[in-house]
Amino acid sequence: MTHTESVASTPSEAPSAAQATPALGAIILARHGEPALSRKCLITSDEYRDWWGRYEIGGLRAGQTPPQTLLSAAEGAGAIYASSRRRAQETAKAVARDREVLVDALFIEAPLPPPHFPSWIKLSPRYWGVISRFWWHVFNHHEGQETRAEAEVRADQAARILIARAGEGQDVLVLAHGYFNHMVGQKLKLHGWRLAENQGFKYWSQRRYEKR
Repeated sequence: MTHTESVASTPSEAPSAAQATPALGAIILARHGEPALSRKCLITSDEYRDWWGRYEIGGLRAGQTPPQTLLSAAEGAGAIYASSRRRAQETAKAVARDREVLVDALFIEAPLPPPHFPSWIKLSPRYWGVISRFWWHVFNHHEGQETRAEAEVRADQAARILIARAGEGQDVLVLAHGYFNHMVGQKLKLHGWRLAENQGFKYWSQRRYEKR
């Protein structure tokens, strides 16, 4: 007579779902600090084109301190990315401190070429930015620069890279720009992520996304 012994599975032989699949980290999209270039002026649309060119190569206003919430996000992140623009680089230096920062032009801001308005119309750079973004977004006004369709592709590429990194189980922090961060956030939502924390679009603000 033969005897068959049943052998119970041990935890090492039958890993739990939690052990097999690590939890996803969050994706945090943060805007850079306040730039040094002043917005307190009235300029024409053509002058705004020059103003934006200087804004794109400029750094941050001196004397700023990152909010503790953003410093904490950096401390808890497994990876920190930053746009290659100077204002994002200086933001990364202030926030990440001695941490490694992955610099990538993939995260630069979408272009803001203004429409050609009569020279007697003078507005602040803030309002020209709103008008230029509307013309770019709705009427595809790009003046040979990146189109909205091209920026959408870039935003989806950025979202996929961040999702892959978050898949390693740690938070991912991006220090970049207001509107392109918004575009990336929209792509994250399409990939099944939800906006769990929203500090808006002010300087030093962050928007935290978690997998549903």
